[in-house]
Amino acid sequence: MAHPSQLGLQDAASPVMEELLHFHDHTLMIVFLISTLVLYIIVAMVTTKLTNKNILDSQEIEIVWTILPAIILILIALPSLRILYLMDEINDPHLTIKTMGHQWYWSYEYTDYEDLGFDSYMIPTQDLAPGQFRLLETDHRMVIPVESPVRLLVSADDVLHSWAIPSLGVKLDAVPGRLNQTAFIISRPGVYYGQCSEICGANHSFMPIVIEAVPLEHFENWSSLMLEDA
Repeated sequence: MAHPSQLGLQDAASPVMEELLHFHDHTLMIVFLISTLVLYIIVAMVTTKLTNKNILDSQEIEIVWTILPAIILILIALPSLRILYLMDEINDPHLTIKTMGHQWYWSYEYTDYEDLGFDSYMIPTQDLAPGQFRLLETDHRMVIPVESPVRLLVSADDVLHSWAIPSLGVKLDAVPGRLNQTAFIISRPGVYYGQCSEICGANHSFMPIVIEAVPLEHFENWSSLMLEDA
């Protein structure tokens, strides 16, 4: 999760987020090189008193500064399109979870099980245990197995919401009357935090998302206990 004074993105916990981080660094380096070149040209033009006729009127330079930006755009567009297609891939998910956004909480339903579902509310500040995070902890976490493809179906019951987990590279709008879907794989066990990313009313800031990724055998034990309690 994010920490105070953090400047970069959160550490990747899924293959898609790793690709997004690499693409971010790739694009940032291109922007840095372009900015450096433009700054150098501006400084050189302002400080020098000499004039070069080949720069003022040169067919070769015009060809270069027309073709070079096109090549740079291709170097940015091709990795971007690849990641877009990767984010849309849903291949043989091991688990399907339906998520519904409400004002102002989330509800989860594990559709592969007969009766496994629950509501997830934010824990009020006065009820937090030591070590828990304010505005981020919930009374029920979404538990999923690690290294397993998970399909997420997202919708809303009342107004627009957005289900977002930055460390997984997932952000999906929850629209009333519409079912959106995405898929992800969590690479390692841990607890991952997110929040609603669409302004949805007075308590928009108070509907966090908590995912607990556990090994498969632990997930099976958890699901069995949840079914027994139900």
